[in-house]
Amino acid sequence: MRIAMIAPPWVAVPPPAYGGTEAVIDQLCQGLVAAGHEVTLFATGDSTCPVPVRSVYRDANGIDMGNAAIELRHVLFAHGQLGEFDVVHDHTLAGPVLAAASGDLALVTTNHGTFNDELAAIYRQVANRVPVIAISARQAAGAGDIPIAAVIHHGVDVDAFPVGPGGDGLVFLGRMAESKGVHLAARAAREAGVPLRIAAKMREAPEYEYFERKVRPLLGDGVEYLGEVGFDEKLELLGGARALLNPIQWEEPFGMVMIESLAVGTPVLTFPLGAAPEIVDHGVTGYLSDTWDELVTSIDGASALDRAACRAAVEARFSTARMVSDHLALYQQTIAAAAIRGVVTAA
Repeated sequence: MRIAMIAPPWVAVPPPAYGGTEAVIDQLCQGLVAAGHEVTLFATGDSTCPVPVRSVYRDANGIDMGNAAIELRHVLFAHGQLGEFDVVHDHTLAGPVLAAASGDLALVTTNHGTFNDELAAIYRQVANRVPVIAISARQAAGAGDIPIAAVIHHGVDVDAFPVGPGGDGLVFLGRMAESKGVHLAARAAREAGVPLRIAAKMREAPEYEYFERKVRPLLGDGVEYLGEVGFDEKLELLGGARALLNPIQWEEPFGMVMIESLAVGTPVLTFPLGAAPEIVDHGVTGYLSDTWDELVTSIDGASALDRAACRAAVEARFSTARMVSDHLALYQQTIAAAAIRGVVTAA
């Protein structure tokens, strides 16, 4: 099968540091190739994913994230070359709109965000012609009347995440945002008297403002901000921690950091919001706390959890191979449906 993968133009694939969507796209491309398929990735030119990459932008640095003209130029560049592929997997917003209007592509799309008013309006218009993938059952439940073609959880290359030894301290890994609960992680760690290392993306004005207002006052006494980290540092932090402290404050559609933490054997402490209950097995691979007191108490309880069970959960449910298999099934369905419509795909 010849597959075109269209990434958003904002971050290289894979991401040099923070970038959950781009990490998933990288794993999907590599997994599809390992399964015997040909993949061409449309992304920024600084992408290092080991598949053929086609680009209209040389690199992601300096690109104005969210600029509609930038995304549209990127998408038009890609869509001008899609006749040579059997199926297209488009992770942008503009691409599915173009495909639904023309109807001449076997194309699927993934919603990596919540089905809020803006995104729901877009997907509602395209879903009758473009299969929409949700990344968790919780996210799909928020789609309302929008038909969801498949719920496909993200996956990781388990072999790239060696099991770590654990340790006494906690780690927070993510983005410097109130919805991610960074300040709550700091408060909980201080209350429990356990060290916390915070590795978080902080590049945009709202992230700096939040840090100064709510996180910086909580630093010290064992709470340390490290900045944004790369892959190897991430593995060391996660693998050497007692637990990942992830007190999210929003309906997060998935949460890659949780499966990455479990992959290295580190339990996850979080609230039962978004996809967290689909990832964390309460009392086995972490704790889903309903209250603040439960979250603080779970920090002590994490030491007793079996790191091997955390790893086994990822091997069974969140591997790249499983993610690839689920996507291939949908791709085949999409190609078959396109044939019925009279769409001719590549030989």
